[in-house]
Amino acid sequence: MDTGNVLEFYKSDNLNETEKKNCLCVIMPAYNEGMHIRENILKASEIISGFVHNYRIIVVNDGSSDNTFEEISSAAKADSKISFISYKPNQGKGKAITNGVKYANADYIAFLDSDLELNPIMLKGFLRAMKSENADIVIGSKLHKDSKLEYPLMRRIMSIGYYLVLKLMFRLDIKDTQTGIKLFKGSVIKTLTEDMITDGYAYDIEILAKANKAGCKIIEMPIELKFKRERKEKSRISLKTSIKVFKDTIKIKKALNN
Repeated sequence: MDTGNVLEFYKSDNLNETEKKNCLCVIMPAYNEGMHIRENILKASEIISGFVHNYRIIVVNDGSSDNTFEEISSAAKADSKISFISYKPNQGKGKAITNGVKYANADYIAFLDSDLELNPIMLKGFLRAMKSENADIVIGSKLHKDSKLEYPLMRRIMSIGYYLVLKLMFRLDIKDTQTGIKLFKGSVIKTLTEDMITDGYAYDIEILAKANKAGCKIIEMPIELKFKRERKEKSRISLKTSIKVFKDTIKIKKALNN
């Protein structure tokens, strides 16, 4: 990764860019998730081991100010399938995933939110669908007719509104770009994450818009989502964040038109 703007950088001893290629690598970005992160990572590894033997989880600690680093380190010591990188300051979710992709060496690379509101068992079906339909990308969709959601009404309304905006702007034949579980062919995502212009939540839009323009086959899968974040816990999607996503979306549109 580019450490030009990084003040502190660590990586786990078992993370090596030249190690034997894995079948599946799951990248889990984390920011101030210290309360649950150790339990979530170990649970994710347990679930993934049930359907893939040759896998690795790369957790990216994106400049957390709490004990996320210590909890991730503890999980990596407990499970050799878990690796991590950690840096300061915070650079945004998109940048965290891009940094993780640089260290991933696998036939298939997945993104998974570290709060585990989305169960990694869904990746089993994603892998099966990718192979059977020869897809380049498989994404989870909250707006799929078969999805089962325990999700705030306002978030649902926002998802539908954003889908309509993206449909008009990018003519994407997909309903949901933002759900935090996605699967890519390794070679495809390595190419797509080169020269990214966004580093926050609009990152998903940029990747999928670039993939669509490149002619990649993208399919959507239903998900089961259980919203876990307590009211007292600060939402990741603030008004400031929403404004930045909108501005970044315009920037992506301009870049793809050039």
